[in-house]
Amino acid sequence: MKHIEVFAPGTVANLGCGFDVMGLTLDGVGDRMEVMVEPDAEGFEIRNESGVELPESLDENVITPAVRAMLAAYGGSVRVIIRLLEKIVPGSGIGSSAASSAAAVYGINELLGCPFSVKQLVEFAMLGEALQGGTAHADNVGPALLGGVVLIRGYEPFDIVRLPVPDNFFYAVVHPQIVVSTKMAREVLPHEIPLSKAVKQWGNVGGLVAGFALRDVALIGRSMQDAVVEPYRKGFIPDYDVLKQEAMGQGALALNIAGSGPSVFALASDYAVACRIADCMERHFAGRGIASHTYAGRVSNAGARIVES
Repeated sequence: MKHIEVFAPGTVANLGCGFDVMGLTLDGVGDRMEVMVEPDAEGFEIRNESGVELPESLDENVITPAVRAMLAAYGGSVRVIIRLLEKIVPGSGIGSSAASSAAAVYGINELLGCPFSVKQLVEFAMLGEALQGGTAHADNVGPALLGGVVLIRGYEPFDIVRLPVPDNFFYAVVHPQIVVSTKMAREVLPHEIPLSKAVKQWGNVGGLVAGFALRDVALIGRSMQDAVVEPYRKGFIPDYDVLKQEAMGQGALALNIAGSGPSVFALASDYAVACRIADCMERHFAGRGIASHTYAGRVSNAGARIVES
């Protein structure tokens, strides 16, 4: 069998105002797997050697619908074996399911001679997100595959745009040990919003896209405000407003909920500041008797890629 080792990075979705249509790539954290392909054969197997607990049933693994859709589009008989070597912990808020789906379809595509475009790979990987959260969205799988920051301009037809990342751009993420299901996080959202809120949100999304295009971290920071989703979801996170105030006091450019939570992310223009913010966020939850795990690093331009074993 032909085989390669592949890495796909963690991601943060929504970016405040960009609900379901924007996401960015994280450096230093992600999924690593060995992908094996045998043409003119049949079968599909996932071997979890990561040490992270995952569903034992093939049909319950987020990789499965993405790979099956890809192989159906390919048309030929192919046997696929995937060995998960390193895995983002599910529920961490940094694109665990997206990293798995992205790495799998990227690796298979490479071994098959790249018959599919990156845009098509994103569409396959979205199906893993549908298994996980009920909707096929690309704000995590997009940056996991393309790297950088992505904007999903539309889903029907699917239109994805990659935006550049400023050099002096860093993240801090805290994952508190509390449970916020995607279903719960979506159920609290309003079905309609006032025009005044919509106008505010449009302005922030436009400012956010402009900030990345211009590589203007100050514009990114003041545009990453959310008038629609954050007010409803922040109640799941203990003393969220206090946490935001504390992080901003440590030099954060912006802070918001990562995806559907419970993780929270902040952005900074300096790595030392990002580390300081991560420590601050960890102390916030520790002071409320909640254990947490933190990540800090550079917002990355690199998406899924082949790595040396």
